[in-house]
Amino acid sequence: MALCLLVYKSEKAGTIELEKLTQFYLNHISYVNNWDLVDTSCRFIIGRYLEQRDRSLLYDFAISDNLWERRISIITCLHFIKQRDFDDALRISDILLTDTQDLIQKAVGWMLREIGKIDFDAEYAFLVEDDRYQKMPRTMLRYAIEQFEPELRQKFLSGTV
Repeated sequence: MALCLLVYKSEKAGTIELEKLTQFYLNHISYVNNWDLVDTSCRFIIGRYLEQRDRSLLYDFAISDNLWERRISIITCLHFIKQRDFDDALRISDILLTDTQDLIQKAVGWMLREIGKIDFDAEYAFLVEDDRYQKMPRTMLRYAIEQFEPELRQKFLSGTV
């Protein structure tokens, strides 16, 4: 409930209040320790806060040993993806490309799929560049290509793109 209230307040907050809410969130990040807590909060709070700021925090989180910080790094990018800003999501996806945690694989695949909904060519180019689709875990790939045409999806799954 506390995270729901933070999200609600952040949506209405001005710059200074949003900064305070984000700092509060970051100070208590150890309690954001479940996929649903991450997914329902970080993109609205951290994403909005970082919209016009340096996003190096996300890259620090992407290389963290903490599963939830890594998930926050990629899920926060949904805020930017919705604004057609894919750069950070693609860079962080590359960092997390071989992550062994199922919850990270699903999150990266989900963000790639969201990019593809807006710009299919951007997602496709990411997947085929350097044969990333062959390097990523199967779970990540399946999430990423879920909405592709069946024939193309089968080519990706069989490694013949």
